[in-house]
Amino acid sequence: MLKIIILILQTICALGLIATVLLQSGKSAGLSGSIAGGSEAIFGKKKGVDELFAKITAYLAAIFMVLTLMLAILQG
Repeated sequence: MLKIIILILQTICALGLIATVLLQSGKSAGLSGSIAGGSEAIFGKKKGVDELFAKITAYLAAIFMVLTLMLAILQG
């Protein structure tokens, strides 16, 4: 029963991790990323949403790793 609960939590965590990674803006988007690099130094960069998604991604990745280790321990 515990394995099923952990597996469900891991699946939800994996879906959340996929969603947050896909919602993040890329570091550079081809040629426009190299052009935008100079303008970011002058005008600044939007930080709020990108930093939030970065924190959420880090937390979800840590939770995913812990749940995976718990499943591996319960398997053996």
